[in-house]
Amino acid sequence: MHDQELGSVVLRARGLRKDYGKGEGLVRAVADVDLQVARGEAVAVRGPSGCGKSTLLHLLGGLDRPTAGELWVNGRRIDQLSERALAQLRRHEVGFVFQAFHLMDELTAQENVELPALLAGRSPREARRRAQQLLEQVGLADRADHLPSALSGGQRQRVAIARALANEPAVMFADEPTGNLDGAGTLEVLRLFESLHENGLTLVVVTHNERIAASADRQVSMRDGAFVGTTIVADGRENRPGPDRVEG
Repeated sequence: MHDQELGSVVLRARGLRKDYGKGEGLVRAVADVDLQVARGEAVAVRGPSGCGKSTLLHLLGGLDRPTAGELWVNGRRIDQLSERALAQLRRHEVGFVFQAFHLMDELTAQENVELPALLAGRSPREARRRAQQLLEQVGLADRADHLPSALSGGQRQRVAIARALANEPAVMFADEPTGNLDGAGTLEVLRLFESLHENGLTLVVVTHNERIAASADRQVSMRDGAFVGTTIVADGRENRPGPDRVEG
């Protein structure tokens, strides 16, 4: 990927590393990753199980701290933030979608979507209005009062996507968002991701799903914690081997 003007870069990582253990037991889960993602870009991260994809996603979204390296989200360096500041960033700047949905079982679909807005300081009225808009956007306005147990897998994941969008994040991260879904549920989520991308949402998605990867602008391949290749999908499906480097 060509270097972007600073104002158009939503996500930038330099030398990002994550180690577990020490000495002979040290495991390098993420190995000196460089990455930048432009506003409105969709990036698919691919690779075999255990190669570090999910760990990388957690680092990029501020769910975990890197052992080394620098990380910026929406123009703000986040790898040195306090825990409190990092929590605020997660509430306001990023959204997360997980394979296992992580919905609150005792809350309705609407209440699940309202929760992030309430935690971010919006009034109950604002949170309710935003949740209603988002549930309509994901095609679930008629399921707003249903508990997750009354929803299909695809519907639960669409509620989770609406929840991730509650605070209008600068970037949304998704970790195998179709991994727990049947064919019908997978198709529902695929169509929604394609729609969100077409409408300008910045996405970083860890996926084994060929269609999600094909709908991204760029595919990044990982092996043993490192980037080993990039495919530019939107520009003639150009193959560009080698690590994804940040220039400049």
